[in-house]
Amino acid sequence: MSKNITLSIDAMGGEHSPSMVVEGIGVVSHHRSDLRFILYGDEKKLNSLLAVNKDAKNVCRVVHTDEAIAEDIKPSQAIRNGSRNTSMRLAIQAVKDGETDGVVSAGNTGALMAISKLCFRTLQGVHRPAIVGLLPTQQGRCVMLDIGGNTECSAMNLVEFAIMGNIFAKVMLGVDNPRIGLLNIGSEEMKGREEIREAAQIIRESSLSLNFQGFIEGHDIGAHKVDVVVTDGFTGNVALKTLEGTAKVISKFVKDAVMKSLLLKLAFKFAPASVAEMREKMDPRKYNGAMFVGLNGVAVKSHGGADAIGFATAIETAADIISFKFNEKITKELELLHEKNKTEQDIAI
Repeated sequence: MSKNITLSIDAMGGEHSPSMVVEGIGVVSHHRSDLRFILYGDEKKLNSLLAVNKDAKNVCRVVHTDEAIAEDIKPSQAIRNGSRNTSMRLAIQAVKDGETDGVVSAGNTGALMAISKLCFRTLQGVHRPAIVGLLPTQQGRCVMLDIGGNTECSAMNLVEFAIMGNIFAKVMLGVDNPRIGLLNIGSEEMKGREEIREAAQIIRESSLSLNFQGFIEGHDIGAHKVDVVVTDGFTGNVALKTLEGTAKVISKFVKDAVMKSLLLKLAFKFAPASVAEMREKMDPRKYNGAMFVGLNGVAVKSHGGADAIGFATAIETAADIISFKFNEKITKELELLHEKNKTEQDIAI
């Protein structure tokens, strides 16, 4: 019998909270009987929602606070301006205090990262945490990091991202030996910034068992050339939003074409299974839930505009990461990397 996992939820974060949060918990509780939740937020609103959602009510406990972090507040302001009693801070603190196993929030991304880093600190051997997420490809899904946590990265930061992405792909994609690529402006060895070329060299010369494929370009992401895309947060965030925008454009083109063609309308009508499969693959809700990797605690960020299905996906992401003991595995891999580097430095001296 599997051990129950308890998650703390920032019930007031996101555009559609708290109703989306309660509905999402109700959705996920249908097929995850091992999950329990502590909701931090407005007790009156939450209890009213739980009263009509029995699936969620049976697995939730509410902790009241009428304070929440605004979506437009800067991370530094969120920390300085008395965030201790906000729904986000209380949910994070519960993980630090050992009351819960992880936190999920659809609230302010910068504030969530800043407060999580303040409370959890970074894992041993990690210089900077990163945000990691899943993207759809022609052959399934791939992992990409960083997608917004660090606008500038050193070579060692990128190497650490590769290690964390490798383990994340094993957890979330079920790939035994994930292919890893560094996102660059070309696949040739001389292309790109110095830190990218240096990161590639460190990975190749390390004793880490990484299936490194070298440099990849933007078009290689959708082609599923690798399972893990490694980049800095500025480039990763631009790439992510470009892919999201492209998916919306294609979806609109398909919809417009169907509306203009009787033949296509009939094709869609008589091929419901194929249409459903296409919608499933293109549904952004199925890719919701970005983890802050490299922290000594599990924090998962849901998209601020997520609905119940999307929030349920973020919850499952957090639960899977906890079950796989993700952070313990990262720590062991990083120990190998830094021990090798220290040995090489001692020999050089």
